[in-house]
Amino acid sequence: GETSGGGAERFAEILKDREPAIVLLELGGNDGLRGLPPTQMRANLAGMIEQSQALDAEVLLLGIDIPPNYGQAYRDAFTSVYHSLTEEYDVALVPFLLEGVALNRELMQSDGIHPTADAQPIILDNVWPALAPLLDDAGITYEE
Repeated sequence: GETSGGGAERFAEILKDREPAIVLLELGGNDGLRGLPPTQMRANLAGMIEQSQALDAEVLLLGIDIPPNYGQAYRDAFTSVYHSLTEEYDVALVPFLLEGVALNRELMQSDGIHPTADAQPIILDNVWPALAPLLDDAGITYEE
């Protein structure tokens, strides 16, 4: 049930404790489900991006979408937050983390919001093309 505001409250301490080379930001879905203003989510995510970049950490923003019953205007405002942050801060973006998962009932838990364990390989396939170059740039070795 975490919102971008809750994440932002703890973020500075997490950065201090971890000193990451790469930060994956996957927040905002609960903001959307609660109908919070996209401008508020944008401000929270922008602050976390700025804090990460101040420590020379690369950022990968993991976008999310919300159900169509929230209305097209709200959905457009919501999803545009991720794209505008990507442009403004020159960070990598996965436009929709749950691409290929969200509309497949077999890959979603009974709440219809959270993915199952079976969905994880697809989510990895969604993230990996944006994450691998960041790992390479940071000199972090990995096995595919």
